[in-house]
Amino acid sequence: MSRTLPLLTALLASTAAFADEATAAAASTPTLNSGDTAWMLTATALVLLMTIPGLLLFYGGLVRAKNALSVLMQCFAITCLVTVIWTLYGFSLAFSTSGMEKGVVNLHSFVGSLDRALGAGISKDAGNLVFGIPESVFFVFQLTFAIITPALIVGAFAERMKFSAMLLFMALWVTLVYFPIAHMVWSGDGALMWDWGVLDFAGGTVVHINAGVAGLICALMLGPRKGYPERAMKPHSLVLSVVGACLLWIGWFGFNAGSAVAADMNAGMAMLVTQVATATAALSWMVCEWLRFGKPSVLGIISGAVAGLVAITPASGTAGPIGALIIGVVAGPLCFAAVAFLKRALGYDDSLDAFGVHGVGGFVGAILTGVCAAPALGGFGSVGTPDGPSIGAQVWTQFLGTLVTIAWSGIGTAIILGIVNALIGLRVSASEEEEGLDLTQHGEEAYAHSA
Repeated sequence: MSRTLPLLTALLASTAAFADEATAAAASTPTLNSGDTAWMLTATALVLLMTIPGLLLFYGGLVRAKNALSVLMQCFAITCLVTVIWTLYGFSLAFSTSGMEKGVVNLHSFVGSLDRALGAGISKDAGNLVFGIPESVFFVFQLTFAIITPALIVGAFAERMKFSAMLLFMALWVTLVYFPIAHMVWSGDGALMWDWGVLDFAGGTVVHINAGVAGLICALMLGPRKGYPERAMKPHSLVLSVVGACLLWIGWFGFNAGSAVAADMNAGMAMLVTQVATATAALSWMVCEWLRFGKPSVLGIISGAVAGLVAITPASGTAGPIGALIIGVVAGPLCFAAVAFLKRALGYDDSLDAFGVHGVGGFVGAILTGVCAAPALGGFGSVGTPDGPSIGAQVWTQFLGTLVTIAWSGIGTAIILGIVNALIGLRVSASEEEEGLDLTQHGEEAYAHSA
């Protein structure tokens, strides 16, 4: 008996130690969160809905009838083109963390490596998770952002760019402009703007300033449409545009709340502030237009809604209801002023106001993110607290982030347009533009003439 007790004690101790090791190993092994995964699958579909059919209809209704199919074709083709590029190397350039080190500025502070090209490392293995969801889902979720960003630029050069030039421009633009900006802001420690502390929850800089500035450069370099501004170029179907705007509003819940990458309190608050800011901006734009022109228009209220969606995007993870109201009240009038006055004063032809809504709205949202993250304004960041930066310091950081984005996008877009123009030319001929891009570029008509 005296020998049995020590042996039993040793056996029990060994068993307990083994159990502890097994428990520790299980705790360190990533586990799939099925609830978060279900939400992210839904959010991914919602963000894709924003481009096809949301943006497709929104833009398609705003152009003249003879160019409606060309805009639909451009948005649809961009969706296909960017999907292939993202799979080949885009995901890797945007999200590879190889060679990155916090506080160290090197090449990979600006762009990722190619170690994740062709989806390398993505599998159905139980441990292939990001934030508790399959990496494959994260891959497609981020792909939908890469799709809609260049598609937004279409609104600036609508009705006058060659389809072939558009394809080449977009392929180069997502590669040289979008992927680096996405990497700098979102890929974590060692990324340039991440290390600076720039707050961009869902894409104020990465998506909207980036696309808006590119749109402005496109409008300037291509020049105005034939007959602009003397000739009225009214939307051929505001009904389609309203439907598109509604789909954008709904899809934006996936855009902002999905950026929490979880079905949690952050996602819930992101959804709330998205709704509040959007409605507030739509009303504030409507009031400005009513006061200035005597009547509130359907085009005005849906444009205001999109401006609110744009402006709340970077702040959707840190702002509360008060911040959402502030952002909506500011974004509506400022974007209205950019569309109604700035464009006319400077004389550029931003066909569907990609810069006025996305560029200006993205800038307003990015700056106000630094203000509305403060708990004193109902925000949920560390801004203005003893453990975080002051509101002034965070606003300065936000401003620096916008400057980098404006410079990178503006210079990069100008260089790419110059290359494309030298290779194949950017613009259709005057006669082709007069006839319409539907027929001259695609051999089809949206609305066939009756015999």
